[in-house]
Amino acid sequence: MQKSPKRAYSSTSQEGGTANVTSAVGMEESVGHLRARRISLFTHTVMWITGLICLAFLVGTLAQAWSNSRLMQDLQTARTHLQQLQAHNGYLKQLEKKYQDPTVIENEARQQLGYIRPGEHPVVIVGTQDSSQRDMQADKQVGASQGFWSDWWHTFFGE
Repeated sequence: MQKSPKRAYSSTSQEGGTANVTSAVGMEESVGHLRARRISLFTHTVMWITGLICLAFLVGTLAQAWSNSRLMQDLQTARTHLQQLQAHNGYLKQLEKKYQDPTVIENEARQQLGYIRPGEHPVVIVGTQDSSQRDMQADKQVGASQGFWSDWWHTFFGE
């Protein structure tokens, strides 16, 4: 018959307690059980650290995707602005070509600025009313005939 290794039992009499109380058999943890608990604790720690690292990578990836999205929007806005500036530049180049002709410059000066050549005599027509002035006078007469309350209304709220 083989003898089984004896387990160390701790009694309370050795610890300074009463002699009547003995420790229960099997209450101490075996070496294998302690090793299993250590391995389990290590495994849980590794799993938590791995999970936290994965979560950090996920957050970093989402932040990078959001940043890329913002950059793409900014790029699209810049391209649109560039196209508008190029179109305006083309318009200005057309105007430059147009105003290189001396006859165009002379016509613009005569029409917009009222310039005349030396020796010419300007003719100014005075006394006629154009159609817009006649329409405004007719509207004023109609407004005056509407009465006292319409005058107050126009005073406070405009015409």
